[in-house]
Amino acid sequence: MIPAAFDYYRPKNMDDVIALLEEHGDDARVMAGGHSLIPMMKLRMAEVPHLIDLQDVSGLGDISISGGRISLGAMVSQHELINHEGLNAAAPILREAALQIADPQVRYMGTIGGNVANGDPGNDMPGVMQCLDAEIELLGPEGSRRVAARNYYESAYMTDREDDEVLVSISFNVPAGGFAYEKQKRKIGDYATAAAAVQMTKSGGQVASASIAMTNLSDVPVWSEAAGAALVGSACGSAAVKAAVAAMLGDIDPTEDNRGPVAFKRHVAGIILSRAIERAWQRA
Repeated sequence: MIPAAFDYYRPKNMDDVIALLEEHGDDARVMAGGHSLIPMMKLRMAEVPHLIDLQDVSGLGDISISGGRISLGAMVSQHELINHEGLNAAAPILREAALQIADPQVRYMGTIGGNVANGDPGNDMPGVMQCLDAEIELLGPEGSRRVAARNYYESAYMTDREDDEVLVSISFNVPAGGFAYEKQKRKIGDYATAAAAVQMTKSGGQVASASIAMTNLSDVPVWSEAAGAALVGSACGSAAVKAAVAAMLGDIDPTEDNRGPVAFKRHVAGIILSRAIERAWQRA
């Protein structure tokens, strides 16, 4: 289909972006890679009278790894997440997750900021950012503020970001230990039926810390504190894994859709998390 008519803007700096958002209010939307917004506009699921493209805004494509902290500009592409050697060494879970997003053509244009910003329950990176306890930087007329990724998502397509704010960067501490991003989907390039992000550390043969987040099993990504806590202090045996899965199942709230009924999704979630925990433990 063809989207409704809209005015297109390609500003060069963030001051102009914010000015356009203030001028047009709810009628304006910013676009990063466009792989979420443009299809919705074509299907007339979203009508955007004023479209603001961030492609030419300088400073949004930087990757910084310094002092044990990683910062990703909103316009860093999934392709760059996959191929940046320093980032792969510091936070390999990003590469593992990005490789499972759509296909190479999408990953060349799709951005970390776009994937995280809009609150799509099926997007992969929000759960990863919750797993890593990332902070999201938002810039608006009143300046910048930071929001924990674990507090950013309110419901499907509803986030803590105000209409006149733009997500400009995401930052988190360099993760330690083992990791895994496990995803089950109907076909290559599809959204997850269920996905799990796991990051854990080991000490003395036992789990010292564990962070677990699930994707597309609620109207928001689900960081399951109880699931991680079920593993801590254990040797990550079958009983501990089962306890973590049970805790996770108590936190998710899937709905029936074309990916399957609720019972099927809960079953898949348990299998996916068990596999992710096993791989993260082997790597820890």
